[in-house]
Amino acid sequence: MITYLKRFFKNFDYPLFFVYLALCFFGLVMIYSASMGWAVLNYGWDSDHFFNKQIKNLVIAIPTFFLAAFFPYKHFKSRIMMQLMLIVMFILLILVHFIGTGGESGSQSWIHLGFGNIQPSEIAKIVIVLYFAGIFTKKYENGTLNKLNESVGPPLLVLFFVFVLIMMETDVGNTMIISFVAISVIAASGIKLKSFSKLVGLIGIVITMGLLAIYIMKDTFITPRRLGRLEAFFNPFDYEQDYGYQIVNGYIAIGSGGLKGLGLGNSNQKFGYLPEPHTDFIMAIIAEELGLIGVSIVLCGLFFIVLKGITIALSTRDPQARMIAAGMASIIGFQTFVNLGGMLGIIPLTGVPLPFISYGGTSIIILSAAIGILMNVSMFVKHEKTRE
Repeated sequence: MITYLKRFFKNFDYPLFFVYLALCFFGLVMIYSASMGWAVLNYGWDSDHFFNKQIKNLVIAIPTFFLAAFFPYKHFKSRIMMQLMLIVMFILLILVHFIGTGGESGSQSWIHLGFGNIQPSEIAKIVIVLYFAGIFTKKYENGTLNKLNESVGPPLLVLFFVFVLIMMETDVGNTMIISFVAISVIAASGIKLKSFSKLVGLIGIVITMGLLAIYIMKDTFITPRRLGRLEAFFNPFDYEQDYGYQIVNGYIAIGSGGLKGLGLGNSNQKFGYLPEPHTDFIMAIIAEELGLIGVSIVLCGLFFIVLKGITIALSTRDPQARMIAAGMASIIGFQTFVNLGGMLGIIPLTGVPLPFISYGGTSIIILSAAIGILMNVSMFVKHEKTRE
């Protein structure tokens, strides 16, 4: 244990840790700024209500980071560990359909635990990365990675059920993210291009089957609210008093900021114009208050983490480390794209939070675990290079 602790601190990736920490605390400041008016005007709470709740989330998230960073990533490919992760994930994904909350926001995605809420689809992101990395590492070690007729059924079946269960919530944003993350992990496995193309084709079939299953039950899932969001995507200004209201006011906030912004705390849109500004539209408030400079700081921090993950993946010979690093980087990258894409009108609005910045307990805790696991892989890669 002492030897492992010495190795832990010797190979600790301080740049990754401090960027992660800086994003968390920057997000904390912006959550206070963005939510102060909304908390008072819409709920009658204290102006620091969401700020205090996010502090409590960080009190859990940061130790979670260290716990994940300390736990050796190689254990995730053990059969017992993979089975345990899948059991917990599927229990939560099924349970949310019976006792889930959040239907008023268009998605029944949360399980209320009394002291807080948990979002199973967030947990599924990490489980899919770790499970796929474990499965395809074993295929790599057995020399069957490019033999798609051997053992490719279980991971595709798992992906299919995860896809259907999350779409049934309906959480379109996280469904998209998980699908692309799964493909990213496979791409990093070392599989040949021909085999990868066939496998992506199979995943495409799995996703199509999932969409077909959803379509059969379309009357349940294609509600007026979701249809309205889709129509607002094509031209939000035609629905600026209805489903396009949030997008239009987000545009106003972004346009008001300019290069330097109006100053921290000086946003106008957060006072009743932009709904829930501390959640998935927090970047619009950052743009209004801190301008392009503030937006660039956040994007540079997120880009650094994604680039760090890719760099780690490219610098190790361990297939499991490579796939985990690529998977964790893709979670941050795709989630950032889906969040900003919805805010800017590039893709339909899905309500996915901006990593480390938006308010949310499950999101910050799960993403902290993801960065912790990435940290553990980074330390292994450093140790591997030192031995060489």
